[in-house]
Amino acid sequence: MTAVRLTTRTIEKVWGRHRLGLGFDDVPAGAEPVGEIWFEAPDGAAPELLVKYLFTSARLSVQVHPDDDQARARGHARGKEECWLILDAEPEATIGIGLTETIDSTALRAAALDGSIERLLDWKPVAPGDFFYLTAGTIHAIGAGVTLLEVQQNIDLTYRLYDYGRPRTLHLDDAADVAVRTPWHAPDAPGEVAPGRTILAAGRKFVLEQWSGDHAGRLGHADSGPCWLIPLEGSGTIDGQDAAPGGVWYASDAATIAYSGALLVAYPGGKVAPALLKAA
Repeated sequence: MTAVRLTTRTIEKVWGRHRLGLGFDDVPAGAEPVGEIWFEAPDGAAPELLVKYLFTSARLSVQVHPDDDQARARGHARGKEECWLILDAEPEATIGIGLTETIDSTALRAAALDGSIERLLDWKPVAPGDFFYLTAGTIHAIGAGVTLLEVQQNIDLTYRLYDYGRPRTLHLDDAADVAVRTPWHAPDAPGEVAPGRTILAAGRKFVLEQWSGDHAGRLGHADSGPCWLIPLEGSGTIDGQDAAPGGVWYASDAATIAYSGALLVAYPGGKVAPALLKAA
């Protein structure tokens, strides 16, 4: 494998939309709304990270994800940390991350049961370009009118605390056990480390960089493992394949890139890698 374009899978959600934007096809009238588009390996493999787009027309459930140890104790392969890059947002759109005050597990369960957890969430206004990294255990919900790109540990493992009366299963015991019942604080990130290279997230389960401008060369990073290339704006080639927004590539350090515009680069690991682009 040098660079493989990942296949897309659309996920229907009650809170999704018929008009997606960002160059994605609209959902036909009468069909179920689409809430997520996942990018998956064409051979059915399950690499460490998953990239997806989310499109909301209503608030998502109030939920939480376990860390690796908590997930494995429950028989799962890994936990789930995730990050969000806001791509579009309607006026007054918000996301809820963390709580406005510290509470105990009994109070958390009570708030989930009577719906007051919706008011306990710290709802933050969002705009295109905003970035949020959610460590495992962060209580969160995405509001209506938001389009975002998510990078996460590759597992579909969610514990719902509250779902606005929608008829879906809640997971109060597991959620209360893994939740961090405090206000959220953004993890430190290196920021701009070189012209055209900004590290948005590092030191956790994965690293996410944003490149801007013109980049050409061969990929290479700390452990010579795989990385995910996510075009946001502009165009170019990845291993000779035409690359543009709406696609995601899974690449090794043997892949070459020639891209002009904005590009996200994600890879596993808790350390900041050295320069990812070497002379071709």
